[in-house]
Amino acid sequence: MNHPEPQSHTPRSLVYNGMPARDLGSEGWHKPWSGGNGGNCLEAMKLADGRIAVRQSTDPDGPALIYTTDEMTAFIQGAKAGAADFLLS
Repeated sequence: MNHPEPQSHTPRSLVYNGMPARDLGSEGWHKPWSGGNGGNCLEAMKLADGRIAVRQSTDPDGPALIYTTDEMTAFIQGAKAGAADFLLS
């Protein structure tokens, strides 16, 4: 899989959870997966410091949630193991 270079040029001290996603720029956002939901997806961006920003694709100017690599790894591994299945029922 081809992984793009981190795009954000915003200093780490200015990147915070809930910040306006537009402040991270418009380049570098990717939909890691999409389903049959009409394009309503999450978009993610790897930041220059290694953290991951996530935003709602239908609200690109809305808040960005910022996660560490460890937090995102735990989430993905947990989801793969079925720990988030309760969200689907």
